[in-house]
Amino acid sequence: MASTITERKPALKNINTKRSFFKSFPVVFFDESQLVVKRAFDLSISIGLVIFVFSWLFPIIGLLIKATSKGPIFFQQLRHGKDNVPFYCFKFRTMYVNEKADVQQATKDDPRVTWIGKFLRKSSLDELPQFFNVIKGNMSIVGPRPHAVPMNYKFSEEIDNFMFRHTVKPGITGLAQAKGFRGETKDFYDIYSRCKLDIFYVNNWSPLLDLKIIFWTIVSLLMDKDKAY
Repeated sequence: MASTITERKPALKNINTKRSFFKSFPVVFFDESQLVVKRAFDLSISIGLVIFVFSWLFPIIGLLIKATSKGPIFFQQLRHGKDNVPFYCFKFRTMYVNEKADVQQATKDDPRVTWIGKFLRKSSLDELPQFFNVIKGNMSIVGPRPHAVPMNYKFSEEIDNFMFRHTVKPGITGLAQAKGFRGETKDFYDIYSRCKLDIFYVNNWSPLLDLKIIFWTIVSLLMDKDKAY
């Protein structure tokens, strides 16, 4: 796991959507009352899940992870958050401990993934610890999905304005995931499409859009599981 990351200023050019600027970075202004509503929604849902669901579900998942492979129950990965500030994103560990976890995405039939890890990934249960990131304030329930820092740098070199996704807090789910862009990013079109949807979300965010994305995500989890591995 990377311990120290030297931040570099991402290139932001050819911005063609409506926004204001501050020190060459695009700045989006949201209604303060709506942000309070979003934070209150995040906290109420997250704390409710921790008390009524995670209190009994996490010990079961933790025992299965420990019983099937050596290593910690949780996996922490350095990712970019709002305003490009790095934070440690929590997940259940789904792989055998390996040195490439931070730089190499999981692929179909990836030998690094444990059998319980395959189930957790398929069901997206491996993402549940991120509700603790929400409580800490690193993430929101809905927002652009955060990537590992090395992957973020790679994508930002390939796509103009990629780091604009970090104008808002990253999310456990996002518009791109709700529309079927889950799992491995196989080619340029895949990551470009995700970025395009993420930027649309930033420019058009509202509490109602968040509720729609949550609904679409539930439908996607039930109907489209082939991309999760």
